[in-house]
Amino acid sequence: MTKIELGFAMPGSLRDKSRQSEWLPALHRALDLASGHCASAWIIDHLQFDDRLLLEGWVGLSYLMGQYPQLQFGHAVLCQSFRNPGLTAKMAASAQVLSGGRFILGIGAGWKEDEYAAYGYDFPPAGQRVDELAEYLQVVKALWTEERASFSGKYYSVEQAWCEPKPEPLPPIMIGGSKPRMLRLVAQYADWWNVSWTGIADFRAQSEQLERACAELGRDPASLRRTWFGGCIVGKDEAEVERLNACLGITSETAFIGTPPQVVEQMRPFVELGVDCFMLGCGGFPELTTLELLIGEVLPALNR
Repeated sequence: MTKIELGFAMPGSLRDKSRQSEWLPALHRALDLASGHCASAWIIDHLQFDDRLLLEGWVGLSYLMGQYPQLQFGHAVLCQSFRNPGLTAKMAASAQVLSGGRFILGIGAGWKEDEYAAYGYDFPPAGQRVDELAEYLQVVKALWTEERASFSGKYYSVEQAWCEPKPEPLPPIMIGGSKPRMLRLVAQYADWWNVSWTGIADFRAQSEQLERACAELGRDPASLRRTWFGGCIVGKDEAEVERLNACLGITSETAFIGTPPQVVEQMRPFVELGVDCFMLGCGGFPELTTLELLIGEVLPALNR
């Protein structure tokens, strides 16, 4: 039986700004709890959500990775538009070396147009962003594996670039995406596939599309790890679930919500389709009820 792992999706901030002073102490309590029980911790890579307080993704990951050596760390997922691919390859190599091999490179094509405009980035059409990501991944892999890397593409290039020290072992590359062209990139370049806030019907259809892409490229789909990122609320009873969800309003259509047995049943169909790592938020944060029940009841039930 495949072991199911839990990743802690770190909240970037609190919706209630009047309680913002509680965020960092609660985050450390959550990471203390996650250490030894969760396999990994994940941070988003966004620049703004209106006026909510939000950490920059690389700074947040680097700071916290050094404090919690029992956990792997990654982004869910990096926006390829924000950083030159050569720089990302170098940063990832450094994170891998300094952490003793605990870094996972999660990356996607970007989607949040308002933050592009606010921070002065061009926002090309979706097709171009996917083409850029394809070149981006080639640059990253070249820098990680070649003594001196050279690549010349339409959007990105490097010339006789050193990346020393090389990351050892190579970090897994996790690509987040669900559309056909993104799934083809997953089949071609990824070690892990990630979906976010995706219901089971959509996930089943995307899995079938991914397997077709693998077949076209001659890749065994079993060689791709399948992961799920998104919201979760777990309460000991229905009343607690309703209370924790009061300011969030999430539903079981695209998230996991309920008592521990209910959440286990919602997750099992994903497990049957190959998901073995769930990167879940802590609904109700700064309360840690959801994380406590995920660790204490949901994860053990999935692994029986």
